[in-house]
Amino acid sequence: VSLDASGAGSVTVADIDNGSTDNCSIASSTLSKSTFDCSEVGANTIYLIVTDANGNIDSASAVVTVQDTIKPTVLTQNVTVSLDANGAGSVTVADIDNGSTDNCSIASSTLSKSTFDCSEVGANTIYLIVTDANGNIDSASAVVTVQDVIKPTVLTQNVTVSLDANGAGSVTVADIDNGSTDNCSIASSTLSKSTFDCSEVGANTIYLIVTDANGNIDSASAVVTVQDVIKPTVLTQNVT
Repeated sequence: VSLDASGAGSVTVADIDNGSTDNCSIASSTLSKSTFDCSEVGANTIYLIVTDANGNIDSASAVVTVQDTIKPTVLTQNVTVSLDANGAGSVTVADIDNGSTDNCSIASSTLSKSTFDCSEVGANTIYLIVTDANGNIDSASAVVTVQDVIKPTVLTQNVTVSLDANGAGSVTVADIDNGSTDNCSIASSTLSKSTFDCSEVGANTIYLIVTDANGNIDSASAVVTVQDVIKPTVLTQNVT
């Protein structure tokens, strides 16, 4: 007997009776048990009880093997995962399972993949694999969208720039960057201003602008102190 979607199965007298007879006639035939459920998967001994027209009764046993051949019904839902400060993210069975069921009971549920990193930003197809109490297995897919929403950590340092003989000075990203980091990786770093002249002698506030691999942007300020330390070139001529 195979259990149905409700976890129930049954047999009739006709299923069990293999040609019982009587010298007169049979009045009734009944079964000691005719219905079965998930708790009875396997071999079950029952009895066919036959009564003849004159009240004589006898019985014989039969084995009803109950089986569950119905796979679990696996229901999933898509989720979005944000990477943390270490560039890692994860999902659990509870995140993905959207109410999976079985006609008997579910023994275990596992995911084909549960952890993600910066290399997996975007859509990732995974599978929820469900095994029921009787070893039937089925699976369904779900999409895990991995996102990086953490801005870079921008660290700067102040610098002093001396103007050259042409009255010009400049700074680079390397001069200003004091170890900026990102949970994934930094794609680019730029300065709001990098060249200076005589009109900017003194303190100048500029910004280091950092963009990470996933388009998150942040910035921090630094002070560039411009100084002119070159003495004038004095040219003279003798006169009479």
